[in-house]
Amino acid sequence: MSDAAALTKTPRARRSKIEAALRELRKAPWSAWFGMIVLSGYIIVALFAPMIAPHGESEVVSNEPFAVWSDEFWFGTDQLGRDMLSRMIYAARNSMGIAFAATAVAFLTGGLLGIVAALLRGWVDQIASRLVDAVMAIPSLIFALMVLAIFEQPTALNIILVIGFVDATRVFRLTRAVAMNVVALDFVEAAKLRGEKTGWIVFREIVPNILPPLITEFGLRYCFVFLTISSLSFLGLGLQPPTADWGLMVKETATLITYGDITPLLPAGAIALLTVSINFVVDWFLHKTSGLRDGQ
Repeated sequence: MSDAAALTKTPRARRSKIEAALRELRKAPWSAWFGMIVLSGYIIVALFAPMIAPHGESEVVSNEPFAVWSDEFWFGTDQLGRDMLSRMIYAARNSMGIAFAATAVAFLTGGLLGIVAALLRGWVDQIASRLVDAVMAIPSLIFALMVLAIFEQPTALNIILVIGFVDATRVFRLTRAVAMNVVALDFVEAAKLRGEKTGWIVFREIVPNILPPLITEFGLRYCFVFLTISSLSFLGLGLQPPTADWGLMVKETATLITYGDITPLLPAGAIALLTVSINFVVDWFLHKTSGLRDGQ
């Protein structure tokens, strides 16, 4: 009887959690809904880019460079006669995917190192903190430019590793700060006295208790990484042609501004809209997890 009750308890608990999450979503402000809808649209476009784009990513479809907007080419063509709409769609996959991978690398390295430093303290914390201070003393964009300039032609993997390493220092600082408050609590001390291993304490005791600020930081950090990659592409040290990237597309079509053509504003607007949408969602999530009540 008790086994049957235990079996029925888990689905009920899951259903109640799902219902509670749906209630919170219904109460979300318009800004959060706007951000979630826009972000969902970006993700769909990125995942199904080959099915949505009317032409290939690097396919030359016109003999006329910088063709004007028309029924055939909604956003015109670029300097080589490639369809701008198709490249905008493929750029969503490239830009967002590489930014997500770089942010994940930053959190896997900086986050884990920050938790371990807060847990072990002593010389481990001192060495890690001083190394992070040394890297943070150099502006992130300049540091990335210096490292990427070493390579003859930066690849997606190089960009992911370099940006991930640079931003891991920021993640380390935040993770160490929030983990310091948790490792001093009684349940962590009890786990140490029981003889639990470091890995068990990190993933079973500390990580679950610091997830809300880490998830919030992931969203914000993703925006910074995304903007950094776009800046590198605009400067010529990010994604290389013929790969489609919004920062690179701004650079390639920038001369059109002098002729009153707003085509360069399309990739720039895509960057801005994605960044604003993520910030709307992150702000709402941070407000809900902080325990603050809505103002009356």
